[in-house]
Amino acid sequence: MIIIENTCLSDDIIDQHFVCDLKKCKGACCVEGDSGAPLEIEELPILEDIYEKVAPYLPEVAKKVIAEKGLYEVDEEGDFCTTTIQNRECVFAYYDENQTLGCAIEKAYKEGKINFQKPVSCHLYPIRVTKTKELLLANYHRWDICKEACTLGTKLQVPLYKFLKEPLIRKFGDKWYRELEQIVNT
Repeated sequence: MIIIENTCLSDDIIDQHFVCDLKKCKGACCVEGDSGAPLEIEELPILEDIYEKVAPYLPEVAKKVIAEKGLYEVDEEGDFCTTTIQNRECVFAYYDENQTLGCAIEKAYKEGKINFQKPVSCHLYPIRVTKTKELLLANYHRWDICKEACTLGTKLQVPLYKFLKEPLIRKFGDKWYRELEQIVNT
């Protein structure tokens, strides 16, 4: 366990090798699970603001579900998450020509239509962050759908914290990440 500022990280984040292999998993993390992507309260108005620019990238069924249920909902634990289509894929997911799931928010971001990349929980996956009264707990979420990512990460010798450098900096800051690197390298 590593503690940096108010964050407690599991050792797996340092020790586990991981590189997403979308050709193999087809973006299964956007469709599998108990609910949509976890959302931070600050992200709710952002989703409202960007929706019109993201909508052209969405399949019609997603637009219909959003019109009926909204962009986000509350899960069983009382946390906000993206709405899903029939309790399956996130409403912001779309299938590309290879039947791989992509994120419409991220696509709009990459095309310069919006300045919000995607929910930070998606960007950080397979790291999940939960809050206690005093700490943020960052844990590696082991899941069979990511088996190929572990295999590729091991082959390339890329630790999870390096693979997720950009989203970790986005969530916790550059100074925090430099401190993590110092701890790992000592």
